[in-house]
Amino acid sequence: MAEPPIPRCAGSARPTRHRFRRRGRVAACLTALAAAVVLVLGLPGARAGEPVRLTVVGGLAGVSQYRQLEQPFWQTEIGERTGGRLTVSIRPFNESGLRGEDMLQLMRLGVVPFGTALLAVAAGDEPELNAVDLPALNPDMTALRQNVGHYREHLREVLRERYGIELLGIYAYPAQVLFCTRKFEGLADLAGRRIRTSSVGQSELMAALGAMPVIIPFAETVAALRDGVADCAITGTLSGYEIGLSGVATHVHAMAISWGMSFFGANIAAWRALPADLRDEVRRGVADLEQRIWKQAEDDTARGLACATQTACPGAPRKAMTLVPLSPRDAERRQRLLTETVLPRWIERCGEACVGIWNETLKPALGVTAKAE
Repeated sequence: MAEPPIPRCAGSARPTRHRFRRRGRVAACLTALAAAVVLVLGLPGARAGEPVRLTVVGGLAGVSQYRQLEQPFWQTEIGERTGGRLTVSIRPFNESGLRGEDMLQLMRLGVVPFGTALLAVAAGDEPELNAVDLPALNPDMTALRQNVGHYREHLREVLRERYGIELLGIYAYPAQVLFCTRKFEGLADLAGRRIRTSSVGQSELMAALGAMPVIIPFAETVAALRDGVADCAITGTLSGYEIGLSGVATHVHAMAISWGMSFFGANIAAWRALPADLRDEVRRGVADLEQRIWKQAEDDTARGLACATQTACPGAPRKAMTLVPLSPRDAERRQRLLTETVLPRWIERCGEACVGIWNETLKPALGVTAKAE
């Protein structure tokens, strides 16, 4: 297969009224031209005998995925895998001075040669990217693995053909669930509450339940609940516990709303500039890292709920939170929300072409048909 051309600053190969915010495009292109100097001098192409040095933008700082897996992999393991030929510095994207909303375009332009982007956030530019992590789609890890498996090749094609990004890995955070500061027994009790969300899809889901979604950055979630800015928050089971939600919330729901999926990829020019054997080693290494991240996401989902609802974990508050189980009524409502709200709204944002994409890749496993309005 021929390699795709490197996209120009002019924009996408498939512009539509649903895609690509134009504001700041000229400024972004100028930034990319400046960054090209770094790309040429600081990436592959080091002098003979010298190690190749890369800079990687990783995932969220302060959570176990970054501390225990991503950071050690890039700082130590990749050097060992390549016999010292590759040395990497990594920084988490939320401490890099970059906005998550800009990561897709920054990678496309080469400003970020190797980086991690949250699919739900990148979906602001390209709604197709987040089809596998729509709210209410994956109630458990088994469903998530199945749906990502069906969608991976399409995701790879979208990133290559429209953005000039080589997909290297798809990462999962622990399940994102509801933490609330006062009692609730199921989804029906959320009506009228202000709920912290982190994506358009989550906001639409909460609005369909009669709640009031509030977009709040991850780092401000605890303060928002403590100060009454929000009554509930959707975030990862373990990351929510680690940042201290168990000190301000009283109840946590067992149902996975979404999973905070992200992709790791490389600007195609940066990728091609690496020697072929190093590309092979990076691809194999990231594939191994992906498997470890998924295993940890599954384990951390259970551990986060356990820590929040009992006092045995390090740093646990004296009073455990109450676990709200997934009732048959909530399970039925989840399915209705997916088919009646989440999927139609995604099609609205994504365009009619996405009806065919959904029905080809995800309908066979899910039995849920997408329809054009």
